Amino acid sequence: MERSEYRKRKSRLNANQNLMGWLFVAPPVILFTCFTLIPMVMAVMFSFSSYDIINPPKFIGLKNFERLMKDQFFAIALRNTVTYTLMYVPLGLVLSLGTALFLNGKHRLMTLYRTFFYMPVLSSSVANATMWSWIYNPKMGLLNGLLAVFGIQGPSWLNSSSTAMYAIVIMSLWAGYAGNMMIFLAALKGVPQQYYESAVLDGANAWQRFVHITVPSISRTTFFVSTMLIIGTFQVFDAAYLLTSGGPGNATITVVYYIYNRAFKDLRMGYASAMSLVLFAMIFVFSMINMRLNRAEEV
Repeated sequence: MERSEYRKRKSRLNANQNLMGWLFVAPPVILFTCFTLIPMVMAVMFSFSSYDIINPPKFIGLKNFERLMKDQFFAIALRNTVTYTLMYVPLGLVLSLGTALFLNGKHRLMTLYRTFFYMPVLSSSVANATMWSWIYNPKMGLLNGLLAVFGIQGPSWLNSSSTAMYAIVIMSLWAGYAGNMMIFLAALKGVPQQYYESAVLDGANAWQRFVHITVPSISRTTFFVSTMLIIGTFQVFDAAYLLTSGGPGNATITVVYYIYNRAFKDLRMGYASAMSLVLFAMIFVFSMINMRLNRAEEV
């Protein structure tokens, strides 16, 4: 009887623990299902249909994808997005890692420096865009004012197709690098100091210690940060929308911004869904390439 009673109590305890576990897991699972999984399934369905929100979806097969291959504006948006990615990802890695290396040193005002460098992340994208619109102002802006001190006539940054993309990249770097900086800083804190001490005793200089100790030790962190940067750059929207509205002359229109226009301005939800699937495939391919490159470096 005692053994039977013990088994019953243990069974009830396990059942209560399982119930509590499911209760803790339920909220994120429900949110993921409602706001990620179901929209993804619906996007796949809509990509093979003609849908304008007002009328029911009409199945049209692969016509959306056929139209996409002939869409010149999508090609322009894709080219701009790739250009943005090629500029932003290397610069973002260098800037965030360089700042993390500086903050990993021993300075008297280290806490103040960390707070100062992290402050841009706390600002909203609208506030950042408003501030940088003033900085880029061709007549009263801070940037052209500084260039004028050296006798250089600054361009109209946001109104010229040759400089608008550079302006967006600079603003995006300033607004977003600090998050990756903190990730790199945490990784640098995890590198054993004995490695550096042994390297110093062997006569290694600062650059040799960085190349042969720091870089290999944080390779997994570098892979993570670079992958997140690639995903983020292919999904860039707010910078182009707030600063230039895709202009001038579609010089800064990105894939996500083009999808937004087709979906919510033209009400072509089916076509926008098809572009979203193509964008997902591109992000997946670039992420796999980045993973292979990092694995090859580790070997």
